[in-house]
Amino acid sequence: MAWWQKLKQNKLARFGAAVLLLFYVVVIGADFFAPYGPYSTQPSGSLLPPTEIYWRTQSAGEWIGPHVYPTEQGPVELETGDRKITADFSQPCPLRFFVRGAEYFLLRVRLPLPTRFSLSQPQFKDVTLLPGIRSDRHLFGAIGPARVNLLGTDEQARDQLSRLLHGGRISLTIGLIGIAISFPLGLLVGGISGYIGGGLDAVLMRLVEVLMTIPSIYLLVALAAVLPPSLTSAQRFLLIVLITSFVSWSGLARVIRGQVLSIKEQEFVQASQAMGGRSLHIITRHILPQTATYVVISATLAVPGFIIAEAVLSLIGLGIQEPDPSWGNMLSSATNASILLLQPWMVWPPATLIVLTVLSFNLLGDGLRDALDPRSLKQ
Repeated sequence: MAWWQKLKQNKLARFGAAVLLLFYVVVIGADFFAPYGPYSTQPSGSLLPPTEIYWRTQSAGEWIGPHVYPTEQGPVELETGDRKITADFSQPCPLRFFVRGAEYFLLRVRLPLPTRFSLSQPQFKDVTLLPGIRSDRHLFGAIGPARVNLLGTDEQARDQLSRLLHGGRISLTIGLIGIAISFPLGLLVGGISGYIGGGLDAVLMRLVEVLMTIPSIYLLVALAAVLPPSLTSAQRFLLIVLITSFVSWSGLARVIRGQVLSIKEQEFVQASQAMGGRSLHIITRHILPQTATYVVISATLAVPGFIIAEAVLSLIGLGIQEPDPSWGNMLSSATNASILLLQPWMVWPPATLIVLTVLSFNLLGDGLRDALDPRSLKQ
C-alpha cells in the first residue's frame, strides 16, 4: 500500500503514533504499571517530593542496588512553610520488578451507562463489559515499609505517578467516545443531505448552521452547571460528552455533504441507481466509503479537542472531581501559587502529558493527511 509506505517515511507521524501507542498501552494496564492504587494514601506523606533512589547503603556504604528508605515528615515551619523530611537509613528497602501489592482486575472495563436522559434527574447503571484478570503484581515497587514515589505525592498523600496513569484512562478515552458518537451522525446526516438534496437538504443544513453557532466551551460550562450534584464525577462527565457529541457533528456533516454532491455524479453511483439500488444502500455502500480519507484525518485531528475540553472542565471544577483522577483535575493544583512554586512535581507531569498527547494526535493527523492525499498516491 503506497499510503502506508509514505506514512512510515514520515518521522513526525511515526513519533506521534509511537507516543500514542505507548500512552494507551500504559493507561489500559495502569493497575499493573502503577505501583499503588489511585486512592491509596500513606501515613505522614503529603506533598512529598520525588523519592530519592540510593544505590549504596547510607550507613555502611555497601552496594546493594537501587533502594529507598522509609521517611517521616516533621511539623510545618511557620516562617518558610517547609517541613523537614527525615529518612530511616537503618531500613533499606530494595526496588524490584513485578512486586506484590494491592489486588486489582487487569483489563476490567466498567462503564456507567445512562438509562434515563433527563437533565434534572438522569439515571445510570454500572455495566461490566469485561470482567478482567485478577492479579496483585505491579511492574515495580519497594520491598519493605518504604514507598517509592517517583513523582512525589499530593496533598492527600497519594502517589502522583499512580494517579497520573489511572487519570490517563479518562483523558485518553474521552476523545474516542466523542468521536464514536459524533462522527457516525455527521456522516449519515451529511450523506443523506448531499445525496437527496431538495427541501430535506435545506432543512438539515439550516439545522447544521444553527448548531455551528453554539460556542462549545460555553455549552460545556452550562451543561456542567445544570447537572444535579448527586451524580458521580464519571457519570457527570460521561453525560456531558454524550450531549456535546450529539451537537458537535455539524461541521463534519457540512463537509461530507459537499463531497457527496460531487461523488453522486460519478459513473459508478449512476450505474447503481440504474440497477435499482436504494438510496440508503447507495449512500452507505458506495458514496460514504469514498469519504473515508477525510473522515480518518478529521477523526485524528478532532480527538485533541475532546481531551482539551476535559482538561479545561476539570481544571475549573466542572468535570472529573476528586477523589477520581484525571489529567485535568490534577492540573487544578496549578491555581495555587505556593503549589506551583514549591511543589512543581504536581503540575508539570500532567501538563506535559496533555501537551504530548495533543501534539502526537496532530502529528499523526498531518501524516495521514499527506499519506492519503490522492495527488501524492499517483506520484
